[in-house]
Amino acid sequence: MKKTFALTHPKLKPARWVDAIKHEIKKYLNRERRKALPDGMGYWTFDCRFGASKDVAEKVFPSDINKQIDAAVAQELPEFYVEIIARACKHKPRDLHVDYQDDIDGDNDNASD
Repeated sequence: MKKTFALTHPKLKPARWVDAIKHEIKKYLNRERRKALPDGMGYWTFDCRFGASKDVAEKVFPSDINKQIDAAVAQELPEFYVEIIARACKHKPRDLHVDYQDDIDGDNDNASD
């Protein structure tokens, strides 16, 4: 998804329009997550960019997109640009060199005395 959203709408109030934009982005993310993964891949990740325009867009985490939209509304920007690219990834193997000796000895620091 590479799209520029206007923050004004002729018929809808600004708060309602912003909610509709957030919902559209959420639907897109969920739709991409439901797609079948290529063989050998474990999950979908997203490369996201956000800015007042395509030229000044910066990398952001997908979880920060709503915060960025709220910031754009607070700055009274006329529009903003969002780019979300889905990418299939593999899980990294677990580190097998973790020291579990404390759990075996019963020295659990989180246990209350």
